[in-house]
Amino acid sequence: MSRRLPQRRTLMLAGAGAMLLILFLWVALRTGPLAPVAVTVATVESRAITPALFGIGTVETRYSYKIGPTYAGRIKRLDVHVGDRIKAGQLLGEMDPVDLDERARSQDAVLRRAEAAVREAEARQAYAQSQLRRYEQLVAVRMVSEEVGTAKRQEGQVADAALTGAREELARARADRGAVRAQHGNLRLVAPVDGIVVARDADPGTTIVAGQAAVEVVDPNSLWINVRFDQVHAGGLAPGLPARIALRSRAGQGLDGHVARIEPLADTVTEETLAKVRFDAAPDALPPIGELAEVTVRLPTLPAAPVIPNAAIQRRGQVLGVWRVVAGQAQFVPVTLGDADLDGWVQVRAGLRQGDQIVVHSDKTLTPDSRIRVVPRLAGVPR
Repeated sequence: MSRRLPQRRTLMLAGAGAMLLILFLWVALRTGPLAPVAVTVATVESRAITPALFGIGTVETRYSYKIGPTYAGRIKRLDVHVGDRIKAGQLLGEMDPVDLDERARSQDAVLRRAEAAVREAEARQAYAQSQLRRYEQLVAVRMVSEEVGTAKRQEGQVADAALTGAREELARARADRGAVRAQHGNLRLVAPVDGIVVARDADPGTTIVAGQAAVEVVDPNSLWINVRFDQVHAGGLAPGLPARIALRSRAGQGLDGHVARIEPLADTVTEETLAKVRFDAAPDALPPIGELAEVTVRLPTLPAAPVIPNAAIQRRGQVLGVWRVVAGQAQFVPVTLGDADLDGWVQVRAGLRQGDQIVVHSDKTLTPDSRIRVVPRLAGVPR
């Protein structure tokens, strides 16, 4: 009797240890480090996608006008300020003429003197011609010598030359007078187009040199976005493609636009393609020039091809690939990818076939030795 009690106690302890070992193994294989990794899967399918390009740009203006004098001078008045809307032909300001009025009166006097000189030369020419005709008749009847007739012909030639010189002086005086009038006209700072004043670089009393701008005007209808696109994905970008513009100051409010131009010069440092995107209609409240904008350009729809969710793409070292499910196990397969759309679908050019099953999400990092368990969805992962 005394021997059976230790044996029974030993058997009970051994049974309890076995149950604990089985429970430990079950927990380890189901929920512990040896448990299969929960994954969600998707099937490679063939579908047509509409790829898109995303780029960052700044608001610029295609046409801007720097308005100033054509010669050095002092500003007499300036009637516009930054933000003012102006009309084509509107007088924006005026330069101080300084001594230009006196120079104009001087040129008027020179012009009148030249006109008088022409009239005098014409009278001398008419008198010389009449004398030449009279003496030619006298030479014909031999009442005067041939030498006298030759002298009269020379006088006529001198009168003709004097008239030609007087007329050239008159033309020069008129040209000088026209130049002074043109300079006087350039004293007026006139708006070349309808626009908005974006800069006022001088005030009345300021002396500015020729070519220096007093005000800068932009055409609000010529606003566009200077956008940068990654060259890797810029294939297919072409003028006329529709675009969606999101200004930094108007988050959530998109504006329609289109690609106006692809720049022939790319940025070799950042490896980006530059393009200009115009608004289909100018915004009611014009954005400030230089504001950042996000631009999405929709490319032409591509033919149907195998596609996978973007979330399924993984990187192991320098290799891009996906985890393909084969006989309940996950195998890493390198893939060659193509274009992608805004819905997260990416074309697969090589590595997968239609119908293959791939891992989209996993609750742990997968390895070639990982066991997997397919579940409908993972906690914290959106559908």
